[in-house]
Amino acid sequence: MSSAAAPKAPAGVTITHPNREKAVVQGTRATVILLLLVSVALLLIITFGGWEALLGASIALQLAFVVAFLLLAFVAGRWNRGVLPVASGLAVLLIIFALTGASAWFNRDGSGFNQPVLDANLLGLLTLLIVPVQILLITFAMRGFQQGWNVELEQRP
Repeated sequence: MSSAAAPKAPAGVTITHPNREKAVVQGTRATVILLLLVSVALLLIITFGGWEALLGASIALQLAFVVAFLLLAFVAGRWNRGVLPVASGLAVLLIIFALTGASAWFNRDGSGFNQPVLDANLLGLLTLLIVPVQILLITFAMRGFQQGWNVELEQRP
């Protein structure tokens, strides 16, 4: 299932990636991509569900995370393990933002607050749900980084 283009090799030499054929490695890659896409979905639901209540700067930051996670999912899909530590670092930042921002959604029960499109308590729950998703993303990304997706073997005739 090596869909990435093989680098140029001398005539008669075939380059293979033996670790990419293992089921556990393919499963790790698929899980990392799935967790990145779940993160994107949660961020988009929170962003558009609470559009009226969010400040302008936080919307831009959330959309930057969405673009970054989509780009990381694409590159991880092409077997580039170099993006896995980047995904882990962004996941740590997102955990911090989610933990500090979730209480703001739960505190919107008082009078004088604009009510978002989705219920504020639901948005708070979704914000807290980001935390375990990011912990799983960190775990699987670091596991994938250790699996040697980049190992190449030259086979000569």
